Amino acid sequence: MGVYPTKQALSIAEELGLDLVEISPDAKPPVVKAMDYKKFLYEQKKREKVMKAKASKVVVKEIRFGPNTDDHDYEFKKRNAEKFLKDGAKLKAFVFFKGRSIVFKDKGEILLLRLAQDLEELGKVEQMPKLEGKRMTMFLSPRKAK
Repeated sequence: MGVYPTKQALSIAEELGLDLVEISPDAKPPVVKAMDYKKFLYEQKKREKVMKAKASKVVVKEIRFGPNTDDHDYEFKKRNAEKFLKDGAKLKAFVFFKGRSIVFKDKGEILLLRLAQDLEELGKVEQMPKLEGKRMTMFLSPRKAK
């Protein structure tokens, strides 16, 4: 088309049966385009949907321990944690204290720190063990593949 004053641009858009859409309002003079506004909105939503589909979704996997978790159970859960981190998911490891087992909070912290040390190559600690009510929680996020 070309560069036209506002009134002339409006009349041209009306003649063509199109809407005058402001593309860049900050420019001097503002940039407008004659187009079908509904089609423009449709295309924009379509683009946003594609972008949203391409965005990576953060998956958080949980692993639950007791304060007196046995070595075999620990190894089994550690293998699961390794698999989750290799798949690119974040890991939420927590020790759940039932009843009077809250007196073993030091054991729970040692267990979580041991897990963090064992998974050092696969994931980095995002949040150190923290006691919240009856559970002590620690977050690990996967390291980027080299």
